[in-house]
Amino acid sequence: MKRKIELLLAFLLLSISCAFAQKLTVKGTVFDETGESIIGATVREKGVPSNGAQTDIDGHFTLTVNQGATLIFSYVGYKTKEVKAKAELTIKLEPDAQLLEGVTVETGYSKIDRRLFTGSAAKVDAKDALVDGNTDVSKMLQGKVAGVQVQNVSGTFGAAPKIRVRGASSIYGNSKPLWVVDGVVLEDVVNVSADDLATGNANTLLASAVAGLNANDIESFQILKDASATALYGARAMNGVIVITTKSGGSGRTNVAYSGEFTLRQRPRYSDYNVINSADQMDIFLEMYDKGWLNDSWTGRASNAGEFFVMSNLINTWDPEKQAFGLPNTMDAKLAFLEKAAERNTDWFKLLFRPSVQQNHSVSISGGNKQTNFYGSLSFLYDPGWTIADRVNRYTGNFNVSHKFSDKLTAKISTNASYRDQKAPGSQNQGVNPLTGAFTRDFDINPFSYALNTTRTMRAYEDDGVTPFYYQRNYAPFSILNELKENNLFINQIDGKFQVDLGYKPIKELEINVLGSARFVKTTSESRVTERSNMTMAYRATQNATVIQRNSYLYSDPDKVNSYPEVVLPLGGFLYDTDDLMKSYYFRTTANYNNTFNDEHIFNALVGSEVKSADRVNRWSDGYGIQYYKGSAVFTNYKLMKQILERGGNYFGLYNSYDRFVAFFTALSYSYKGLATVNLTGRYDGSNMLGRSMSARWLPTWNASGSWNVRETLFPTDQTISHLLLRATYGLTASMGPARNSLPIFYNGRTYRGIAQNDETYAYIDELENKELTWEKQYELNTGFDLGLFSNRISFSGDFYWRKGFDLIGSILTSGVGGQMYKLANYANMDSHGFEFSLNTKNVTAGKFAWTTNLTFSYNKNEITNLQTRPRVSDLVNPYGSPREGYPVRSIFSIPFAKLNSHGAPLFYLDPEHKKATMEGIDFQQNTDLDFLKYEGPVDPTITGGMEHSFTYGNVGLSLYFTYQAGNVIRLPYDFYSSYSDQYAMPREMLNRWVKAGDEEKTVIPGILDSRLSAQASSDYARAYSAYNYSDVRLAKGDFFRLKDVTLTYSLSQSLLEKIGFLNQAQLRFVASNVWLIYADKKLNGVDPEFSAAGGVALPTPHQYTLTLRLGF
Repeated sequence: MKRKIELLLAFLLLSISCAFAQKLTVKGTVFDETGESIIGATVREKGVPSNGAQTDIDGHFTLTVNQGATLIFSYVGYKTKEVKAKAELTIKLEPDAQLLEGVTVETGYSKIDRRLFTGSAAKVDAKDALVDGNTDVSKMLQGKVAGVQVQNVSGTFGAAPKIRVRGASSIYGNSKPLWVVDGVVLEDVVNVSADDLATGNANTLLASAVAGLNANDIESFQILKDASATALYGARAMNGVIVITTKSGGSGRTNVAYSGEFTLRQRPRYSDYNVINSADQMDIFLEMYDKGWLNDSWTGRASNAGEFFVMSNLINTWDPEKQAFGLPNTMDAKLAFLEKAAERNTDWFKLLFRPSVQQNHSVSISGGNKQTNFYGSLSFLYDPGWTIADRVNRYTGNFNVSHKFSDKLTAKISTNASYRDQKAPGSQNQGVNPLTGAFTRDFDINPFSYALNTTRTMRAYEDDGVTPFYYQRNYAPFSILNELKENNLFINQIDGKFQVDLGYKPIKELEINVLGSARFVKTTSESRVTERSNMTMAYRATQNATVIQRNSYLYSDPDKVNSYPEVVLPLGGFLYDTDDLMKSYYFRTTANYNNTFNDEHIFNALVGSEVKSADRVNRWSDGYGIQYYKGSAVFTNYKLMKQILERGGNYFGLYNSYDRFVAFFTALSYSYKGLATVNLTGRYDGSNMLGRSMSARWLPTWNASGSWNVRETLFPTDQTISHLLLRATYGLTASMGPARNSLPIFYNGRTYRGIAQNDETYAYIDELENKELTWEKQYELNTGFDLGLFSNRISFSGDFYWRKGFDLIGSILTSGVGGQMYKLANYANMDSHGFEFSLNTKNVTAGKFAWTTNLTFSYNKNEITNLQTRPRVSDLVNPYGSPREGYPVRSIFSIPFAKLNSHGAPLFYLDPEHKKATMEGIDFQQNTDLDFLKYEGPVDPTITGGMEHSFTYGNVGLSLYFTYQAGNVIRLPYDFYSSYSDQYAMPREMLNRWVKAGDEEKTVIPGILDSRLSAQASSDYARAYSAYNYSDVRLAKGDFFRLKDVTLTYSLSQSLLEKIGFLNQAQLRFVASNVWLIYADKKLNGVDPEFSAAGGVALPTPHQYTLTLRLGF
């Protein structure tokens, strides 16, 4: 019996020892592709779902498994990796490019573990956003990110696109997102609202905050969209945040990279636009001649005149050499002259645009070791100009170096600078005619606008083909070729920033960061108008008594009753000089505590504060009588200065602003095994730009959010669902509104006493003090989910959101007590909601061939729920729209068109019942009884998105990128007038115009008015034709579907690079941009749905072709 017990005990001990011998304790560390440890990576024993662990704050893990087991390593955003178990392991995970969002989210304040991030954000790598030939990085995001609306309202360098994250969040304020570069907010040099970007005014060329960035220096874009994602920016983040991270060096060999882009832009073509040819135009001119418009009497009094003016001058000019008049006054001679003009078909696009080659060269060097990393780059953009009147040279430099002094102390120093030298056509600001509501711009010489609006019957050169041919404009000689030489805008901008980042880790769980930056920007805008330009010659136009009486640029001295208008600019031209300077400083300190307890509880706490200051100076001066062709000698007539002063103007000015901002913030995050996460964020912001009361100047903002990793919780081993995360957030965000009357605003002026020496200077109150002026605020609720299927072959991310804006700035009618009828105050409300999603799919992966698709979709709708304004008719019907209670933030209304009368003039319904057709009583200043207007839709699209198909076969890649939008309306160009000059180009609709009585039953296109009829009631007809341009028949849908870019790429194989020896990368790319407008409303007749032909300095986005060479050494 004893023997049996001994054998049994021996057997049990042997079994136990064998069991222990079959187990293995594995210890290891998990790193990402950059060598940084990964927190919260999952380690599982294959085939034993219940046996697993997660990495701690240093990426370490410990797991006991069976001998010979296989370990599965996984983490959100990285490819799953299987490794045979052994006692010690070092694992490096590779990122999964198909997952929508990366492992970390760059907020500008810190990098947050994706499992601790519960907000709505999207990351776009620069290589995916980069469009060769595109020099402004802000335009590269169009269609790339769900919820981000990008409209390229102008293609001119420096003009920013209209960008909105989840639609408009303010009624009158700026809805542009906040740009953050390497953790520092990029302040605007000049403030141009999103609504003003399409005006074509000169200051729009300074609107892009990122125009000085070299796209090749950018590592990634992170777009923060909801209240949770933007919470750390508090009272500045209501419009969303776009975080740019620039490149840094890495340990290893030193790399040198070169990128050269060569871009050819295609001239515009008349076949793409709504302009009739010269033969059809001449037929209309002859009808005008028959109706008394273009005869000798008219041409002698017209301020703007073309071929009929030339013909009249030839008939009345004696040539002493030929002993004959320039043109016989016979019907045959006139018809021969006009027939030649009818056959001319001048191609203004060919004359004013050129297929020049834009070049963009960039060289960078990067490298380092375990202690020190560095990155430096230089770039040069050379753009000789798409038109004969513009050019741009831009230089950028960027350098950063980081050093690890010890495991506890790190430092990074960054500096970047850019310089821009730009030339553009001279431009005046856009105005509005109060009588007709039409937008106007004096002396507009925009090449694109000129080519579209100038008849093709006119010529550019004399018969010798060299000398510019002159017509009449503003009662003075005019040639567009001469004017583009003699009237120009020159912009010089220097922008420099210096930044220091310090990091200190007293213990491994705690990191203290200090960031400081200083930035200086100086911009000089100089408009030179020489003595040979049409603008200066208009000030000297006195060829006959009629011109003298009508020329508004002449001067009538009020000190001399009934004095004759006289010239006050006898010599020289103009010099308009504007300087904008900005100095900004930023300082931030943060302390970040991150720890994992028992390998299950992940905790993060962040506290910090920041201080910002931005001083801006705007100074301007106007010089008169500059003789550019006589050594810039100055001859200023004192009467010109007298004229300016008597009109209440000045010839120089200075404006200073001082922006101070302070904030304190904290963020707490807790996650259980990365499965369930809760975030709480709070900020306290203060600004000197708001009211003096504490409740107005200071604002607490907050956010609460959470997420649940459904896949890892419920079915961690499921092979179909590789990722499923649910998110929800609710919080308060804010932004600074457009009002600046926290203190009373004073302006100065000059009295008019009739006699100049009796005039006095005075000051007046423009805005009364509003000590309660405070932040515009918004509550936001966001719910979303991220889904990955079949090892992330299909990745989907969707969000629903609801926003409630309150305390928005609005104009309100007061009783007038205090001397101010309208005030800006925080009282307006607006609600909005939307849905957005991104879908990425790996459609085919077979050997060398792969096909992937990326799709983004966004829907946003808003409604103003409280706004006690009284908009005018001109506000509601204009192309930019206007806010009105009960409608979207920018809505377009129309005057209801009824029919044409028996003279071919338009009639309208001006009564709410739409029963009486009339043209009498049209008042564009009317701001009551507006129910007769017809609501058409919003200016901003409610649906936007993009789609990209990428194909690769070995070393060859092909990408097709599409963008689309829908849900908005577009006001068609202002093409119809009660009277025309023979310089004006007419649209194709004029071929179907009213011609004779009875045609009103067949067409809705107004006819050419008889000059005698127009003279009887000129103001009624002028308003009627203007109203026709603002009627419901002059509107189109803004929907479009566009093939934006086609990219073909060839990369040298690794084997070939190894044979070459000195190259580690070589790539050739061909990009065709703005390729094909596949669908748009037929009523647009070639008008680009994104571009408003506003003139000034605005140009459309061209069709262009770019060849790029990239080399790495």
